[in-house]
Amino acid sequence: MPRTSTYLNFQGHTEAAFKFYKSVFGTEFEGPIQYLRDVPAAPDMPPMSAEDGGKVLNVVLPILGGHRLMGTDSLESMGQKVTFGNNISLNLEPDTRAETQRLFDALAAGGKVEMPLQEMFWGAYFGSLTDQYGVQWMFNCTEPA
Repeated sequence: MPRTSTYLNFQGHTEAAFKFYKSVFGTEFEGPIQYLRDVPAAPDMPPMSAEDGGKVLNVVLPILGGHRLMGTDSLESMGQKVTFGNNISLNLEPDTRAETQRLFDALAAGGKVEMPLQEMFWGAYFGSLTDQYGVQWMFNCTEPA
């Protein structure tokens, strides 16, 4: 069955971010968190530092409606640099206003509310925020008031 996931890259704090998202959505990781130390060493590659080995290779967390968040750590030691900007937002469309409010409040903790949840002209309860890890979230609930 085809599916879509959103893949997030972090500069060394993927595990913390995903533990936070796990607490917000109340779901479990699909399998264990995989770390870079678990990757078999290639003969032509230099040894990996203990610090890099503790970084996340892959983590998968189901959130709403079958959607999955996936994540990894970028390695500065390999020249990888993450720059969070306004190029991606995760849009959540919960079934109820109560669940919309719960998710909004949880993800806003330690972050910045861009637009508080409010009634919009298109008939939805809408708001947006940037969480404590720099990820932008939009909420659009069509349950009537």
